[in-house]
Amino acid sequence: MRIVTHPEADLPAQLAAQVVELEEQAWPGNCHGHDPALAPLTMLLLDAGGTVAASLALLYKPVRHAGRTYRAAGLSAVVTREADRGRGHGGRLVAEARAALAADPAVDVVLFSCDRPLARFYEAAGFTRLPGAVLVGGTPEEPLATDDPGFDKEVLGDFPAGRAEAAAFAGTRIGLYPGLVDRLW
Repeated sequence: MRIVTHPEADLPAQLAAQVVELEEQAWPGNCHGHDPALAPLTMLLLDAGGTVAASLALLYKPVRHAGRTYRAAGLSAVVTREADRGRGHGGRLVAEARAALAADPAVDVVLFSCDRPLARFYEAAGFTRLPGAVLVGGTPEEPLATDDPGFDKEVLGDFPAGRAEAAAFAGTRIGLYPGLVDRLW
């Protein structure tokens, strides 16, 4: 198994088709791909034959919060091929994504949400739950928040600039506003 990363726009067609197939398995009928304004990178775990076993996207944008602008990144579309689930592939890929973001000097904070039952999976990869935090996605005119009715989301983060930053985010509403394509990354 090996991990490769490509800008989404430069992902080879054969790999892009496999990513769409994986995403369709997990989320039938959803749109595939990300807003280019979020500088999406596709991170893949490939088996020895070059088949995509797991995939995720890294998205980036500045986020204004608590009087400061942070260079934020987030995870999106984390998925493992159905036949490969339960083998640790997704966890390996998420842990590698966390390490890559932590080593990136252009990232101050990593923020994302997941379905509450998946929070332990992300914690095992090194992410921290942000109790009481709410991500507000979409746009200021068309917001979508992780505490909207019908959602059961948990907000997680990582703080390459220092764990002290976590206190600025726990228990707060965070205006992520990634747009209308990636409403909540």
